[in-house]
Amino acid sequence: MNDLSTAPAPQRTAVITGAASPRGIGLATARRYARQGWAVAVLDLDADGAVSAAEGIAEEFGVPAQGFRVDVTSQESVQQAAAAVGESELPQVGALANIAGMASPVPFLEVGLDLWHAVINVNLTGTFLVTQAFLPEMIDGGYGRVITMSSVSAQQGGGVFSKTPYSAAKAGILGLTRSLAREVAGHGITVNAIAPGVVDTDIRADTSDEENEARLSASVPMKRQATAEEIGSLAVWLSGTEAGYITGGTHNINGGAYIA
Repeated sequence: MNDLSTAPAPQRTAVITGAASPRGIGLATARRYARQGWAVAVLDLDADGAVSAAEGIAEEFGVPAQGFRVDVTSQESVQQAAAAVGESELPQVGALANIAGMASPVPFLEVGLDLWHAVINVNLTGTFLVTQAFLPEMIDGGYGRVITMSSVSAQQGGGVFSKTPYSAAKAGILGLTRSLAREVAGHGITVNAIAPGVVDTDIRADTSDEENEARLSASVPMKRQATAEEIGSLAVWLSGTEAGYITGGTHNINGGAYIA
């Protein structure tokens, strides 16, 4: 039997962006929502991957789950995805986890304008567009939890893997989170940011190696990287009824790498 302690009643849908990658925070988060009894909408640029991930979740956890394609940098694509979720047989949206992101290890003086825009658009503008698209349904439904994904890089000024454009985008997410939390609090909607340290996922697969991964782990006081499941667990807890008075916060999960 599923533990429904962190899911609102009646059953609602959690929308998770960037949730198709097999070793990503998004899929781990979607699975955590499903384990707690939420219906799940998997959104990803990889349409086939999103559908496959949703099918796997539905089969494993016995909850409604569907996959949808979205390009979080395109307002048209985001609006189409929101409409598709709304027209589907999924329950009303009650939570949104903005997980889609893009790493950027390029040194500042080597960053071109195209890369700058790409990193800002995926991480920050994407969070803005997706949140704006799904927020009205949560307000109308009387229940809403918005989760944004920042990073320890925004808090300490890089120093992990990605560099300045990424840190700037993730710092922007903190400002967006705090301001939006204040703006929608009167509707009973909460908005919270998660700020992970280094996480064991494939986001660095094309630009890292075994030696660098070992260095990253050694730099953490707990001497390991976070798991995607640990990040997902925090997102799901913040989406539950018991977290209803927590809003505008930055929730650190970094193994002691940054303590404020």
